[in-house]
Amino acid sequence: MLTLQQIKEAPERIVERLAVKGFDGKEAIASVLDLDARRRELQLRNDNQAAELNKLAAQIGMLMKAGQKDEAEGIKAQVATLKDSQKQIADDLSATEDKIREILLNIPNVPCDMVPEGKTAADNVVEKTGGPMPDLAADALPHWDLAKKYNLIDFDLGVKITGAGFPVYIGKGAKLQRALIQFFLDQASEAGYLEVQPPYVVNEASGYGTGQLPDKEGQMYHCNLDNLYLIPTAEVPVTNLYRDVIIPSDKLPIKNCAYSACFRREAGSYGKDVRGLNRLHQFDKVEIVRIEKPENSYAALEEMKDHVQGLLEKLGLPWHILRLCGGDMSFTSAITFDFEVYSAAQGRWLEVSSVSNFETYQANRLKCRYRAEDKKTRLCHTLNGSALALPRIMAALLENNQTPQGITVPECLRKYTGFDIID
Repeated sequence: MLTLQQIKEAPERIVERLAVKGFDGKEAIASVLDLDARRRELQLRNDNQAAELNKLAAQIGMLMKAGQKDEAEGIKAQVATLKDSQKQIADDLSATEDKIREILLNIPNVPCDMVPEGKTAADNVVEKTGGPMPDLAADALPHWDLAKKYNLIDFDLGVKITGAGFPVYIGKGAKLQRALIQFFLDQASEAGYLEVQPPYVVNEASGYGTGQLPDKEGQMYHCNLDNLYLIPTAEVPVTNLYRDVIIPSDKLPIKNCAYSACFRREAGSYGKDVRGLNRLHQFDKVEIVRIEKPENSYAALEEMKDHVQGLLEKLGLPWHILRLCGGDMSFTSAITFDFEVYSAAQGRWLEVSSVSNFETYQANRLKCRYRAEDKKTRLCHTLNGSALALPRIMAALLENNQTPQGITVPECLRKYTGFDIID
């Protein structure tokens, strides 16, 4: 969430930039400023009364030593009255602080200056394009038909066991899935990311820490009995490793990667564009997460983009990078770049990665700080990216690499699959 200092330093600027995300922040920012003035007033009164109580306590001690019990009892009555008053002030102060936090939790992150204006995905900016465009036969099949033809994925079995959006991978389909996971993890390790294996369920504090709550509770699977949430991405548990942590300056940057299953309700998703692997409720993904000093975070963002681009180039897929407009960004992001691959048999681009810088927004919720060289603690910048999400990568690989002889496996995966063609 935004810090009070950010808001107090440039309230008009924040309102202006929030409008780029389609958020009218004028009332919320004004309320925060008014409540903060009230908070400071209450804090001063609380501190003054605490000082007065200490002064009276010292007087009582002196009077008791001097044998002046009657005078001491008179002052004790004043103390009792002051304590009642101070408790009311403390209660008002706590309520005011809670109200400030409640408002701050519902204000999105401010998009940085590089974020273009726009309302929908149609307004996103294509930054870069690469990779060979496949030349498929006119009778090329979409991946759901290829999956059935070669017995790679059974969507109907998934419906039988669980429901729509929970596919079962079979034989070479399962091996190709596992090969992609291992390839992505190995590439992340080579790039200096430390692999971790996080839990797949998180508590409410973790959801608030990375901004899934209160923004996305409708998209998360909630275990009511235990008040736990299935993770929508490994970003949530991995970033929360550093919740309430003060990191020594010389330990930054922190670079983690993690494989996990991801769970998303995807409420309201329907139609031809969600067929097959295009949109699932459970899917696999390798995530990269970085904790950085503020002055280094945008250089780190470029490194992460280069890493994802490198993966797509090694897989031989056509790709492009989109700089998201304000209206298509997430609640928590300061800037996001989406990577899409071209699905030749479907004739459309499929999102396979989002790489984002959250600046201090998540860190403020998490209380993720570092101790600078001057011994002061400062908020870190947090970043994350998909490297990569598997379902649409699998869809594009199957469709783009189909031949009359079968589906060709990219060379970089063959040492993991043990085969170079699916036939």
